[in-house]
Amino acid sequence: MKKSVFIGIVFCFIGMAMFTGCGQQQPQSQVLYPNHKPYTRWWWHSAVIDTNAVRDQLVWMKEHEFGGVEIAWIYPMFCDPNTPHPAFLSEQWAEPVEVAKRVADSLGLGCDFTFGTMWPFADVDLPDGDQTRNFFDSTEIARRPLVWDHPREALIINHLNKQVFERYAKKMNDGLKNAYKGSRSGLFVDSWEVETEYLYTPGFEQTFMSEHGYDILPYLRDTQLLDMRTHEVYDHEVFYDYMHTLSGYVLREFYQPFADNANRNHCFSRAQCGGAPTDLLTAFTLVDIPETEAILYEPCFSKIAASAATLGKKDAVTAETFTCAYGWTSLRHNNFRGHSPHQGTEQIADLRLICDALFANGTNQVIWHGMPFNQLGDSSNYFYTTCQVSMHPENNLTGEPLTNFNRYMTTVQDYMRRGVNYTDVAVYMPLEDAWMAGAYPPEVNEQMKWLWGQYEMRFIQTPEQLKGRQPMWVNEHFLTDAHFADGVLECGKTTFRSLYTDVEYMELTALQTLVRLAGEGLPICLARLPKEPGKVKHEAEYEAALNALQKMPTVSRNYDSIVTSLPLIEGTNLPDFWVRADGNDYFAFVANPMTQTIRYPLEYEYAFTDQGSERDITVNHHGRTDTLTLRFRPNESLMLHINTDGVQLIDLNYTAPHLRSE
Repeated sequence: MKKSVFIGIVFCFIGMAMFTGCGQQQPQSQVLYPNHKPYTRWWWHSAVIDTNAVRDQLVWMKEHEFGGVEIAWIYPMFCDPNTPHPAFLSEQWAEPVEVAKRVADSLGLGCDFTFGTMWPFADVDLPDGDQTRNFFDSTEIARRPLVWDHPREALIINHLNKQVFERYAKKMNDGLKNAYKGSRSGLFVDSWEVETEYLYTPGFEQTFMSEHGYDILPYLRDTQLLDMRTHEVYDHEVFYDYMHTLSGYVLREFYQPFADNANRNHCFSRAQCGGAPTDLLTAFTLVDIPETEAILYEPCFSKIAASAATLGKKDAVTAETFTCAYGWTSLRHNNFRGHSPHQGTEQIADLRLICDALFANGTNQVIWHGMPFNQLGDSSNYFYTTCQVSMHPENNLTGEPLTNFNRYMTTVQDYMRRGVNYTDVAVYMPLEDAWMAGAYPPEVNEQMKWLWGQYEMRFIQTPEQLKGRQPMWVNEHFLTDAHFADGVLECGKTTFRSLYTDVEYMELTALQTLVRLAGEGLPICLARLPKEPGKVKHEAEYEAALNALQKMPTVSRNYDSIVTSLPLIEGTNLPDFWVRADGNDYFAFVANPMTQTIRYPLEYEYAFTDQGSERDITVNHHGRTDTLTLRFRPNESLMLHINTDGVQLIDLNYTAPHLRSE
């Protein structure tokens, strides 16, 4: 079967599953995370959980302006194998979980659940054969020694086999069945932390053959042809085809079943698709709530999740926020007593830079990372990578400073949940480029040793010249069913007025879709002439489609020659911003320019180096043009209300204090 035909069938299948699976089962009127307050991940170290302390902590979180929790079950404190604890998913384990859900409901708090112990999904009693593996049949990559039932070792499930997931999900559903009662809970899957080098499942080679028309086995066997173990890719075209097939498995066999399972059980799905070897934009659209992460991921990465939410008309975009803000120390450091740098003396002003950067890239619901389970007034339990939300008065992230910061985030999130995401232009996501690129440069791997493949797309940015139009990513999946009429591109569940492409590679089927859309009158900027990725070429068809596209009157290499309308916001050196359209009103969150300079790891007290700044902008709206100067005081961002009367500044009424330093 030709690859182009097969791709169309796969995307058709995924699209049908997307909109007839989790999409139809979720009531359109239901708003997820309706109070717009930040949540926190709630780390439950393996132990006997005191239900009185559960109540105490939930009341404390309510008082400190949290909107809910996500319970995450992890190893015993200090990985002490002698810590008494109930078996994972047992009745004794379930009792405090059910108490937490009932108390949360009574307080008006949400209560989500990580769908397993640690991450990715693993099980101490996983049936033989259900574990993840690589092509060389090594199941060593499946080992997960630090889980709730430590010192028992768990095995990571095969994420490329739907039946394996369903068996795993049944056990989780049985353990959580009473906690599912009451308000609708989110089921959460963290970022993809399964080794991807030579990732394999039985039948992979047959699927690969049907998609691409040649045998993958010689390339997997010979590291002179394809070497992922040393993060070298000698045949990039074969690696692209390998990624293409692997991506289909991840979408069909894991993310779609995960979303369907949540909805069948009166829950909703929330997922960090970051790190997954797949078409990230499509993966994010399969779940009810796409989640990003910062600053282990650049804030710009969250625009992928926000674009998915826009295309799928999903109201909330969450973010695991503040993880390893100042760097990372191994859990195993100092006999399993590793601490993140500056834990306990975090500066809220620094953290505000991170959340504001996320808001300006489409996030509208912060998930703190996080808060460990402790007795009231105690802080002896901690999670080693997190900024530590604490009930202990000696910690910085507690009391009135924490409450006021949460209120600030709630205010911004309330505005960023009004109406829908504004956008004027679609940008073709460079997925093919990422899959052809192979490994990240060595300097990236040296900074973040857990990275290797550019398929993660951690650093991609939409074009700076389009910034004032708030561009969104699109991909072949959504363009395939898109149509242009009356000056509007109906794409997914949103609309655009133009399409911008600047990629080195593009699938033949995607190129042919662009020819059709240009024929319907869609303005397309073809900044570069793409080439066909993958090993099997369709040279005559590709050349014909590319030539036809270039001859279309609405296609140009220059964006300004095909689009004459003005962007919503113009200016030199624009700050990052995000706009929601609510009827005739626009609400624009404009982040402090300092947010554009944050990098992992963040320098301690970096926010206090801000001396303030100004930016002149022009806002084109409602048939009028307004010019104004944005004045950013140190460590402050701005909110604009744009309507028929002009542009007004909304006072966010918050300045982060300088807290106790080390």
